[in-house]
Amino acid sequence: MLSEKKVKPVAPIAATVVGIVLVCLLWVLVSAKPNPSDNADSPLLGQPAPAVVTTTLEDKPFDLSRRKGSWVVLNFFNSTCVPCRIEHPLLLAFTQNQLSTDNPAEMYTVINDDNDSSVLAFFAENKGDWQKIRDNDGAIAVAFGVAKVPETWIVDPNGYVRLRIAGQLSEGLLDEQLSLLKLQFGS
Repeated sequence: MLSEKKVKPVAPIAATVVGIVLVCLLWVLVSAKPNPSDNADSPLLGQPAPAVVTTTLEDKPFDLSRRKGSWVVLNFFNSTCVPCRIEHPLLLAFTQNQLSTDNPAEMYTVINDDNDSSVLAFFAENKGDWQKIRDNDGAIAVAFGVAKVPETWIVDPNGYVRLRIAGQLSEGLLDEQLSLLKLQFGS
C-alpha cells in the first residue's frame, strides 16, 4: 500500500493572506488624508491663457489680454456650490493679504452656470469687492478645461497660465503658491 502523505490545505492559507492584504489596503485608504486643493495638471500650464472677452456684473467690458503686466487669479464659482461657499473666506483673506504686497495679484470671480442676481446676493452678504465676470455660455470654463467648481487658475504678467488648483482651496495655499510662482517667474 502507498503511504499517504498529509497534505496541508492551501485554500485556508491563501484566504488568510488575501484577507490580510485587503485589510492593509483598506487601512491605507481610510488613513490617507485627501487634499482636494492639490495643483492639478493641465495642458494649459506654461501656455498662453485662453482668450477671455466678456463683461463684468457691472456691465463693463473685460478682456484678460489687457491684464498683462499683472498676476491674475481666476476663481470659477457658483453661488450654490458648497465648496465655493466654504472657500470664500480664504479668498477674502487672500485679497486682503495682496494689498500689502508690492505687486498684488488681481482677483476675478468667473461666474459658472449661475445668474447675476444670485451672485450679487451672495457677495452682498459675504463681501468680496473684486470683479465678477460672466461666463454666460460656459465658453471660458471650456477654454480653461474646468471640470467642476471651484477651480482657481493663476496667470502670470506675461499672460501665461502658471497654476491650476482643482477643488476647494485650503488655508494659505493660494498665497503660498503665488509667492512661489513670483519667485520662479518674477513679479
